[in-house]
Amino acid sequence: MQLKMRPLFACVLAIVFVVPLPLLAQSHVVSAADLQKELVTASQTRQHNLATVQQFLSTPTAEKAMKSAQIDPRQVKTAVSALDDQELAQIAARADKAHGDFAAGAIGERDLIWIILAIAVLVLIIVAVR
Repeated sequence: MQLKMRPLFACVLAIVFVVPLPLLAQSHVVSAADLQKELVTASQTRQHNLATVQQFLSTPTAEKAMKSAQIDPRQVKTAVSALDDQELAQIAARADKAHGDFAAGAIGERDLIWIILAIAVLVLIIVAVR
């Protein structure tokens, strides 16, 4: 019987020494409700960012700027949906800031047009690189 216990004891010791102690101590259990809440929050955030960018690119100034640069506004708006959450959040923040600066008079229409074109080109490049 003692011979059968040695391999088992050796395995237990190997696991104890190989697996870091903090990893053994951390056994977090995430409830289904918490997981669902995080998924809903992430989805709502994405929808908000998507709407922000779509609205910014749907303004008459944006559409005029893209058409004058021979960029298809529909292609840009479609490409926005293909961005990952982080890229979308960054572009939404830039669009929000540009819109706010323009509304406050901090930038002129010409500057806004350049920002619009930069965002449109950035979206197309990100999607094309994938």
